[in-house]
Amino acid sequence: MTKISAPAKALRAFILAAAVGFSVASIVSPAQAEPAVAEAPAFVSDRLSVEVIGQGPDVILIPGFASSREVWRPLARRLSASHRVHLVQLAGFAGEPWAHGDGAFVQPVVDELARYAATLNRPAVIGHSMGGLSSLLLAQQHPEAVSRVMSVDSLPFFSAMFGPQVTPQTAQPFADQAAAAILSPDEAAFRVQQQQTAVGMMRNEAGRSAMVDWSMASDRQAMASAISEVMTADARPGLAAMTTPVWAVYASDANGGAPAALADAVWSREYAALPGVTLKRVDDARHFIMIDQPERLNALIDAFLKSED
Repeated sequence: MTKISAPAKALRAFILAAAVGFSVASIVSPAQAEPAVAEAPAFVSDRLSVEVIGQGPDVILIPGFASSREVWRPLARRLSASHRVHLVQLAGFAGEPWAHGDGAFVQPVVDELARYAATLNRPAVIGHSMGGLSSLLLAQQHPEAVSRVMSVDSLPFFSAMFGPQVTPQTAQPFADQAAAAILSPDEAAFRVQQQQTAVGMMRNEAGRSAMVDWSMASDRQAMASAISEVMTADARPGLAAMTTPVWAVYASDANGGAPAALADAVWSREYAALPGVTLKRVDDARHFIMIDQPERLNALIDAFLKSED
């Protein structure tokens, strides 16, 4: 068993989080009129669905592990005034049907994202957590399909937060543990687990109960397959050859999250091989930066999209 460093232990609860998905738009954002749904190319998939709003340059928004597309709803509404926004919902999460048993999760999602992106005009892609990893893999495997990528609190090798010595092979026992933590509990125990997880994922108290509701609506087998793959998938070998511009935005929280110095060290180390990467830290935020610090993230996203011009 790989020895875990003291700083990494502080982040272990984050890595082993069994499910974090939620709909907090109505809780932490003022009610707004919904923009009209835009016409979009016909797309049918059993791996994801897409809702499209607004008109303009294409932007794909991908939620993270066990999350709802609602995590991006306030941003999507704002961007829809100037962009055509594609809100992805991954199968198996937050009530979206799952029909693949214990089969593969991540690569089929990347394949379907590539198929969808090919119907658009080289969209910008913004992904949170597992959605960020999927965005990186999409750009590595299909650089012609996307214009640029922003990963939000996501590393190219998720389990690097255990420490720099960890490999996909040595992370496997922790991945198995995380999957078992999803599959084993009864519903009541699982809800308690999610309530505890929510505290570490978000500073904003208003959204925590909603996080739990969305995680409870997710398919547990889908979640188990996803977390096991995410914890052992390593996109670092493909970084050096990437030509797609990448912004990596990450969280820092001195009171219950990742301290700034540790976050800086981990993100700088893990993205070091990526040419021209733009690293941006957001303080006073935990994993869900878009909920804890929406205005700061919005400003970074505006700069990221403007850099396309």
